[in-house]
Amino acid sequence: MSENQNLLAEQRRALILDEVRRRGGVRVNELTRKLGVSDMTVRRDLDALARQGVLEKVHGGAVPVVEASSHEPGFEAKSGLELTAKEDIARAAAPLAAPGTAIALSGGTTTYALAQHLLDVPDLTVVTNSVRVADVFHAAQRTAGTRQGAATVVLTGGVRTPSDSLVGPVADQAIAALHFDVLFLGVHGISPQAGLSTPNLAEAETNRRLVQSARRVVVVADHTKWGTVGLSSFAALDQVDTLVTDAGLPVEARLEIPEQLRLVVAGEPDGPGHRAPGADG
Repeated sequence: MSENQNLLAEQRRALILDEVRRRGGVRVNELTRKLGVSDMTVRRDLDALARQGVLEKVHGGAVPVVEASSHEPGFEAKSGLELTAKEDIARAAAPLAAPGTAIALSGGTTTYALAQHLLDVPDLTVVTNSVRVADVFHAAQRTAGTRQGAATVVLTGGVRTPSDSLVGPVADQAIAALHFDVLFLGVHGISPQAGLSTPNLAEAETNRRLVQSARRVVVVADHTKWGTVGLSSFAALDQVDTLVTDAGLPVEARLEIPEQLRLVVAGEPDGPGHRAPGADG
């Protein structure tokens, strides 16, 4: 490799690193378009940067190297990860929202996927602190017009986080005065010891208020969230009624789930610890 080629690679990797740090994460396909190089070249650059310890490769892209407990990737960075799992989870969780009920959806890319499966559930009242989730319902209304049975959407106020959630005292006060039949909750991490956790302290408090206001709590989380611990815990596993996850959850993790917590594994037949969505316990 010539000196000029080395220089080009160094410049390219510097641009990649700047993009990762600025946005909180990037996807490989975004970098190929932005830099005008092949997928293989981008992956080699990410490998080189990972070996230097300046970023961490994740499925489909990369995120900055920081303390795992305090790093919060942006919505766009997370939206390209575990797409199939999130879609499977959303499809499995949607029947848990009964027509005519009041539900809440927290922020996150999995609840965003779920929102798209709830558009045809009639007469829902949807409370959310996610700008992205609210946009799903508003976009559907703009496209189809106001129709009978369309969801009523309440978007809390608050300060916007990197994951496009609204948090803080304004959101907390609004949520504390409400009562939901079901809360669909996305999480950064879930473990037997730390329970549900997030790297964002303000988001932890808002999620805590959501849990307190819900009659039932349904966590929607792909298998990569199991064993991850964020900076702040906001709920214990015994406060969760149902966990909807994907088939990638290992056997060891399933054995750690408390018996009273209903486990729904998207795409798997009914078995111990698994009941079909829609069956009340």
